[in-house]
Amino acid sequence: MKLFYQKHFYALIFLFLSIQFQQLHAQESQLIEVSGTVNDQELKTPLPGVSVSIKGTVAGTTTDQNGKFKLRSKLKFPFKLVFTSIGFQTQEFDVKESGLQLNIALVTQTLLGNEVVITASRVPENILKSPVAIEKLDIRAIRDSPAPSFYDALENVKGVQMTTASLTFKIPNTRGFNIPSNYRFMQLVDGIDMQAATLGVPLGNAIGPTELDIASIEITPGAASALYGMNAINGMSNLITKSPFLYQGLSFYQKGGLNHLGGTGRDASGLTETAVRYAKAFNNRFAFKVNLSYLRGTDWLSDTRTDQNPNNLKSANPSFPSLNGENNVAFDGWNKYGDDVLAGSNTVSVSGLNINGKANQTLNVARTGYWEKDLVKPKVDNLKFDIGLNYRIGNFAELSYDYRIGKMGGVFQRGNKIQLDNVIIQNHKLELKGSNFLVRAYMSLENSGDSYNVKPLADNLDLASGGSGTVWGGKYKNALNAYAAANGGALNDANLAAATAYARQQADAGRVEPGTQAFETLKNTIIGINNWDIKSSTIPDATTTGGAALIQKSRLYHVEGQWDLSKQAKYFGLLIGGDARVYSIIPDGNSFVDFSRPIADRGKELPDGSFGKDIHYKKIGAFTQVTKTFFEEKLKLFASIRYDYNPEFDPKFTPRIAAVYSPDSHNNFRITYQQGYRFPGLFEALSYVNNGRVKRVGSLSYINEGLGYLDNSYTRASGVLFNAAVNAAVAAGADRNTAALANRDILVKADLAKGSPEKINSLEIGYKSVLLENKLFVDIDAYTNTYTGFLGQVQVDVPKGAIVGSDAAVLNMLDANRDAGQDRYRVYTNAKNKYRNYGSALGITYNFYKKYTVAGNVSYNKIKSNAQDDIFVTGFNTPEWSTNLTIGNREIVKNLGFSVVYKWQNSFLWESPLVTGRVAAISTFDAQVTLKIPKASAFVKVGGTNILNRPFLQYAGGPTIGALYYAAVTFEGLLSK
Repeated sequence: MKLFYQKHFYALIFLFLSIQFQQLHAQESQLIEVSGTVNDQELKTPLPGVSVSIKGTVAGTTTDQNGKFKLRSKLKFPFKLVFTSIGFQTQEFDVKESGLQLNIALVTQTLLGNEVVITASRVPENILKSPVAIEKLDIRAIRDSPAPSFYDALENVKGVQMTTASLTFKIPNTRGFNIPSNYRFMQLVDGIDMQAATLGVPLGNAIGPTELDIASIEITPGAASALYGMNAINGMSNLITKSPFLYQGLSFYQKGGLNHLGGTGRDASGLTETAVRYAKAFNNRFAFKVNLSYLRGTDWLSDTRTDQNPNNLKSANPSFPSLNGENNVAFDGWNKYGDDVLAGSNTVSVSGLNINGKANQTLNVARTGYWEKDLVKPKVDNLKFDIGLNYRIGNFAELSYDYRIGKMGGVFQRGNKIQLDNVIIQNHKLELKGSNFLVRAYMSLENSGDSYNVKPLADNLDLASGGSGTVWGGKYKNALNAYAAANGGALNDANLAAATAYARQQADAGRVEPGTQAFETLKNTIIGINNWDIKSSTIPDATTTGGAALIQKSRLYHVEGQWDLSKQAKYFGLLIGGDARVYSIIPDGNSFVDFSRPIADRGKELPDGSFGKDIHYKKIGAFTQVTKTFFEEKLKLFASIRYDYNPEFDPKFTPRIAAVYSPDSHNNFRITYQQGYRFPGLFEALSYVNNGRVKRVGSLSYINEGLGYLDNSYTRASGVLFNAAVNAAVAAGADRNTAALANRDILVKADLAKGSPEKINSLEIGYKSVLLENKLFVDIDAYTNTYTGFLGQVQVDVPKGAIVGSDAAVLNMLDANRDAGQDRYRVYTNAKNKYRNYGSALGITYNFYKKYTVAGNVSYNKIKSNAQDDIFVTGFNTPEWSTNLTIGNREIVKNLGFSVVYKWQNSFLWESPLVTGRVAAISTFDAQVTLKIPKASAFVKVGGTNILNRPFLQYAGGPTIGALYYAAVTFEGLLSK
């Protein structure tokens, strides 16, 4: 079957390319030559690195260090030369004969909002006339930003919420429903999807462009599914790299930095990043580029000691008010693992106690667990290499091959925290593009290296050195009774806190402690074992101890093409395109298993070392877009529709309609309605995770066969309330089984439907304008979204061997019957409610005096609450208000510039299966000073983020982020022609 798809795909590509090559050949004529010099009109000095291109073709060159250029081509007269350079106004020149010697003077750019963008409509258009909200950062904007890297500069863009999971791992989001592993926001690099499929996350810029190779960034908030398909439901970014034809020579970048200067939990540490780029073109036909970079530093630390299970909750011990704060025996720390009370996987119910003279009292007790700082690695690094080969086929097509490889470490949060270590991602891309067509094929290869899952590591550390829950709970209860006997013969409010502290100490006897060699030895043993099943033993060896190794490998195969048929259509613009994608997943025994095997054998290693047959997850799609202008091009209408098909689900059609009205050259109004779909990602669809005592499973219905979590389960949340009611009744003298049956109505049947794609309906209006003689740029947008079938996780309990509703099922739900009576699952499923969110964003840039610029943006995002709670918490996870304010001058004196950014966002509630809690408001300053050294072709940048060192969290359970100070030097265009 795979061979069948490949043959037909290659045949279609061959046919398409044959048509294109025939057209290209027909358009060429005799060889002509044009040369000249480009100068700065104001300074009368030559301008190196100016792009000189032939309009409507791929042909072009750049000026050398003396501002000179020479261009040879086969074209019919007349044609236009286009001269572009960052910071200067684009200029066009008509060429009507060969042998011309041109003298071109470029004028410093004073127009705002004059950028050309591609991402919004997949074809070039002025940013003012885009049908949807879109932001762009070019080289100059990136250089002027005080952010320590171009990727960090996204944090200052209107409407963007950046989540820092690690020093090497940052994820942007727009318009709500944010999570650290954000698969609703698509990240592209030159059109390549950067998501690491089986890890389930886009890995930030882990294998993206280096600091020297980035040309621009385009960010589109909101749904983009109508043109880009799955995943682009919350927004997308496109990182565009430098062409080796236009940016040549040797470039070098060196940055040194310092972080952890107080309040972040670690000692002051250095950070270093080095990058090298070399590009060369030959006769404007062949060009290549090579990039290499390496970053190393000490990671931000997640070490918040907040208890998310305070004493007043039903999952704690509300009957005993003396057990609070650090004395809460059901303590569930934000950044502690192995004490997971709310998930119900690391608790022990200690019953039959005599407290305050009352028999049969019960304490819910959490295992001791381990802090994250003792389980993760402090040092992180990121090594990146890429090479690009480009060949121009005539004047109208360019063939390119690009290879990227990146190795990274760091921490990210999915359902649990994952320590990434030596993760390697590779991309191969082959692309043919012309002035009106594009064909692209790429392959991504993922290897999780030496990574591991922090939760099973903590669970297995506790179990391997402290015994099973039954053994540990028995020691705890015996110690409580012994303490009571030695202190007046009773447990009461006066001595209960001291008694429980003593009981924990005794139950933990023999448990390995951080900082000891025994701890490191056992930790390394568990990290090296590819089996997350929880096993109880006092002997830490590979046969009896559960593991934590994350061994995930996948292959992503993707092909796409688009063809602009506007010239053929004549009376309207017409763009057509399509794509196909196949994920090939190698079962690892933990996260992904071969579902064709019997349930009892899933996850078991075969004699050949594999875990079964590879899993394939497929998708195809096609789209068409029609545009038409009216009223002397004052009104432009857009209509597009996309078809997507995944064999696991019904086909989906995704429309988008838009209108842009420009009554004059300064004012532009727009309105857009669109739908979007998101097929479940690999982890959401196909996971089968042996994650301790709670198995995490995907949304596809056939995974449920023989397990019963969809149709024969109770929600874990109702199980907590049920057991609390039973414990209260037992404390009052009731029999436990009788109390359980009397409180059976508290239990809620989960009744989960089979998973289906998320859907969004989005309406957006906007306005862009350039006013006050091109000194003031205004950009405002407002949106409303409605999500249907929102995907998330709900935890359920399946009564073993019993039907939900029966007496046996009710009795199995008692905490005392946890091991023998229940199977627990965390299920990816669709929400039952619809969710509506809305918001607006305003951006203003004002050149108020000479080269002084003040810019600001403010974003508002809000979710409308539902009357009835859903089966799981969706987690809007977005501040209601956030703002940035920037003031700067690119050249306050000759060659010296500066900028200062103030950032603020209000407090908001963060909800996730791992940690739920309130994130405090953030208020920080960033600043930088840039010195240009023209004779050395160098820039020196000194600056810092959060320069007042006010440590903050961006999400609950995330790292504490403090100040980062840096100095960087860049040399560009050395050894160029």
